[in-house]
Amino acid sequence: METETIEILDNDGINRALTRIAHEILEKNKGSEDLVLIGIRTGGAYLATELHKKLTQIEGQDIPLGMIDVTMYRDDLASRNNLAVGQTDISFPVSNKKIILVDDVLFTGRTIRAAMDAVMDLGRPQNMQLAILVDRGHRELPIRPDFIGRNLPTARNEQIEVDFDEKNIPQAVFLLRS
Repeated sequence: METETIEILDNDGINRALTRIAHEILEKNKGSEDLVLIGIRTGGAYLATELHKKLTQIEGQDIPLGMIDVTMYRDDLASRNNLAVGQTDISFPVSNKKIILVDDVLFTGRTIRAAMDAVMDLGRPQNMQLAILVDRGHRELPIRPDFIGRNLPTARNEQIEVDFDEKNIPQAVFLLRS
């Protein structure tokens, strides 16, 4: 099976998308009051960190940042072997906060549902919003992102991955398998 790799967003493109998303988040929420970012491990963790830097720079104040592992909340846990359980690191209350969930690629929506369940176990947020680098379609659940870096419809057997080079510089790639 051959794989063709096509770069869809280089590091500069990702940076521009995150800058735009940061401004859209602040505009929609009328600033950063009660705003917190939660990155979904693993791909969303890096993007949430970068988005946090941009929001802090724009607003001039620190916005709480956390990371969440959704492994134990997955609806396919029993059918998947050897899933590594990561660490959730949320050191702030989520109750009555505007949660911005951050992930790299949105596909079926099942990971986002798992993240929402995990957050709800920590408290009752004012609301949850979703920031995604790439939306590839094919939703199986009624989940819609609020902030999107790039829409890229794909076939179900195609993939989009956010990869990092040896210097930890990200690029989003489209993998076409034939």
